[in-house]
Amino acid sequence: MISKDEVKKVAYLSRISLKEDEVDRFTEQFNNILDYMNKLNQLDVKGIDPAFHVVEFNNVFRDDKVKASLILNEALKNAPKKEGAFFKVPRIIK
Repeated sequence: MISKDEVKKVAYLSRISLKEDEVDRFTEQFNNILDYMNKLNQLDVKGIDPAFHVVEFNNVFRDDKVKASLILNEALKNAPKKEGAFFKVPRIIK
């Protein structure tokens, strides 16, 4: 069981301000979730393979296909700053 004090502590650590009625509501909701998880823990799952997805699906990636890339001038034409054949960006590592 989750207590109101535990909900308040988690809210404090998360820097979330909760009203008293919200503390009551979240305490009840968290306890309902834990009760449900305890029911699930009682199920006999021996012989059932774990699955990542309930419904099996195929790979959704497209095939790689070679195609022409942008020419240099086209790639750099909208760059705010460029230097030679490169994009010029602010230095982020000192």
